Amino acid sequence: MSPSLRGLLGRGAPEPQRAAAPAGLLDVLRSGPVPVAPGAREALAAERLHVGVVVPQFRPGSGGHGTIANLVRGLHARGHRCELFVLDEEGRHAGQSEAQVAADFNAFFGTVDAPVRLGLERWNGADVALATGWQTVPAVLRLGSARSRAYLVQDHEPEFYPTSAERDWAAWTYRQGLHHIAASPWLASVIRSRYGGAASAFDLGVDHARYHPPAEPGSRRADLVVFYARASTPRRAVPLGLLALDELLRRRPAVDVALFGQAGPVVAPAGARDVGVLDGAELAELYGRATVGLVLSMTNPSLVPLEMLACELPVVDLASASMLAEFGEDGPAALAPGDPLALCDTIEQLLDDPARRAVLAARGSAFVASRTWDAAAEQVDHGLREALREAAGAGGAA
Repeated sequence: MSPSLRGLLGRGAPEPQRAAAPAGLLDVLRSGPVPVAPGAREALAAERLHVGVVVPQFRPGSGGHGTIANLVRGLHARGHRCELFVLDEEGRHAGQSEAQVAADFNAFFGTVDAPVRLGLERWNGADVALATGWQTVPAVLRLGSARSRAYLVQDHEPEFYPTSAERDWAAWTYRQGLHHIAASPWLASVIRSRYGGAASAFDLGVDHARYHPPAEPGSRRADLVVFYARASTPRRAVPLGLLALDELLRRRPAVDVALFGQAGPVVAPAGARDVGVLDGAELAELYGRATVGLVLSMTNPSLVPLEMLACELPVVDLASASMLAEFGEDGPAALAPGDPLALCDTIEQLLDDPARRAVLAARGSAFVASRTWDAAAEQVDHGLREALREAAGAGGAA
């Protein structure tokens, strides 16, 4: 035995590596989906629906869970009854009671008028069983006593992964016959064209009570660039943004650059400062003081640029397919190629042009004026009824 191998064995067994697969995947592959229950046509005619919302494990600051909570509140306001079921294939909530998980969900994402369950043991049927992430789809396909099934899709999730089983499984979920309720018309079009799935769309909402133009117009600075630097989310292209800001600070060392959104420290260009994770009120205050907001969206648009626009903060984002579909070429955001020098040029142009910033601020405010969570819930309500309509048309099969 070699010394290196002997030394390795002498240190004891390594920590086990968790390789989690979606709950219920083998059951679906082996036996197929559980047939939906009868009654879709009757539920479709009813004013109020019972919606079972199945969500992945969560942590503080999850934008996807925040969106789900906002939609659940909106559905409740429309008279629907929701239940939330947390699937935890990662073991993130190990050792917690169901009451603790529910308390955390309400503390992290705002109180919802719905019970929050841990696991599916207390599932007792619903008019619509709603998956909310690719990991939840197999389990939803195996739920009984559901008159229909739908899938709330907030992003093109296969792009979250390199070549991997997870990437293939995420793509597989769009081919399972669920009605997809997608978080933008662009995302709905991807599901239809690439996967042949049925899809409706909703627009992400904005909390206008929190995100609004500054009460004192003179409080906005002329030299503050803020960057959504959530480096733990690769689709936010943080290395690209940091290169652009490195070039900006080389050209203009006096510009104040603030990074936000990452729980741990970000290795930032010299001259930039990292302000970490901010709560909603702190973000609104930051957006009300800043000159330019930099957000990079390589997949579906996020909430961040919408909330910046609601604060009349000019936004620089990528001229990606999703953002061009969202804002257009000459809309409320300044869209630039995915090149650090081009991004830097775009930021510089806005810093130098107060009139252009004012035009974008006015366009942005008008663009998001109708983006509310009540409006989003109405669109999701339509999607839920599309799922029931499809189930009724299929005669209760699949």
